[in-house]
Amino acid sequence: MQANIKFLGAAGTVTGSRFLLRIDDYQFLIDCGLFQGGRKMKAKNWEPFPEPPTQIDAVLLTHAHIDHVGYLPRLVAQGFRGPVLATEATCALLELLLPDAAYLQEQEAAYANKTGYSRHKPALPLFTSRDADAALRQLHPVVFHDQQSLEGLTAIWRPSGHILGAGILEVKIGYGNGVRRIIFSGDLGRYESVMMKPPTSVREADVVLIESTYGNRRHEDDAIGGKLSKLLRQISDISGVLLIPAFAVGRTQQILYWLRRPQNEGQVPDIPIFVDSPMAVEASHIYCRFGDDHNLDVNLLMDERLCPLRCRDTHFITEVAASKDLNVRPGPAVIISASGMCTGGRILHHLKWRLPDVRNKILFIGYQAEGTRGRRLLEGADSLRIHGQVVPVRAEIEQLDALSAHADKDELVLWARGFHRPPSQVFIVHGESEASRALQMDLLAELGWSASVPEQDETISIL
Repeated sequence: MQANIKFLGAAGTVTGSRFLLRIDDYQFLIDCGLFQGGRKMKAKNWEPFPEPPTQIDAVLLTHAHIDHVGYLPRLVAQGFRGPVLATEATCALLELLLPDAAYLQEQEAAYANKTGYSRHKPALPLFTSRDADAALRQLHPVVFHDQQSLEGLTAIWRPSGHILGAGILEVKIGYGNGVRRIIFSGDLGRYESVMMKPPTSVREADVVLIESTYGNRRHEDDAIGGKLSKLLRQISDISGVLLIPAFAVGRTQQILYWLRRPQNEGQVPDIPIFVDSPMAVEASHIYCRFGDDHNLDVNLLMDERLCPLRCRDTHFITEVAASKDLNVRPGPAVIISASGMCTGGRILHHLKWRLPDVRNKILFIGYQAEGTRGRRLLEGADSLRIHGQVVPVRAEIEQLDALSAHADKDELVLWARGFHRPPSQVFIVHGESEASRALQMDLLAELGWSASVPEQDETISIL
């Protein structure tokens, strides 16, 4: 028997999570994500998949973030016809996310053709609504902790604490009289999250792929309430707008929870909060359906007045016309909109309107990949190109890493301590080079693990 892993994404970068597991004649794709970042990074999404999609037996997904699942419709469009296995909550989220992602692709292509800002004539969507619907028909929901048997392997998902439905994937390969265990960490969550349960401890593995998004940083957890209260008071005093780029699922619910707390405590005025996302209400309903997966009180979630995922004056924006109206609405106000890295979606229109005004503030609450507009703003860009226009940056740029749903460097090592013995092979993925190398040194110094950092398209034997 032979087995290897080909690192088709999230190798030397955070996004584009794709790991091809070959076991003799069987092929399994672990995650199927989009690359996000600058022009060269996004161009990878347009390349033909490097392996024949028709020869992939199944796709196994760790969670529903777009850099882990967003390429799935395009893979299906190229001929993949196998099952897509993911947890029940992840499948429920994908029923929202994939059609919405396709709609945004189609709308952005139409907008590019209308305004002429694209270099491509005509501009085309990366995938269509038809592709997304086809991908959804291939979903096979699985239950946490239940073993799934496929030709060539068995698989188990355990909660990773990252977002609703996110799982640590354990794959078992039988050979001879033995079993080889491979762990794909997916994205690991926080140990002290108010919303999600902590990552599941794993005791035994022969091969481990561990994420390293924050492999070189610690989160400052004591600043969330005070920072948000200060920002809300500031925009209230000067009638500004606090614009928060946030992924529609997970991060949006998290920031609503934290915005609600100072309101309950009487620390800030009840500023109107606009959630410019057609998916936000449905996502909250999914939190109700899967109450065992998180720490929130489902009874409160179902009460519109007391729901911790709604602020006192919350408006959910679904229609395009209502979204456009927000661009000329005076402050004070808070606008939460996707995408979280400012790579596309409605957030780009809000940035065009709000960045030039010194009264406004842009708050980043999640990781910003290299080359994204969000990263450029955090690095001090004085202008951004959006839809072919140069937009001056006069708004104040803020960051709150403590709201990250990713484990920091100490929490990554803490999770690794759960193994009873060092795995024979450890691969550090899903991180920029500096973060991955830092985690590599920490694992060696603190646990004696000899880990490697794979390169893009590298193939490594595991059996």
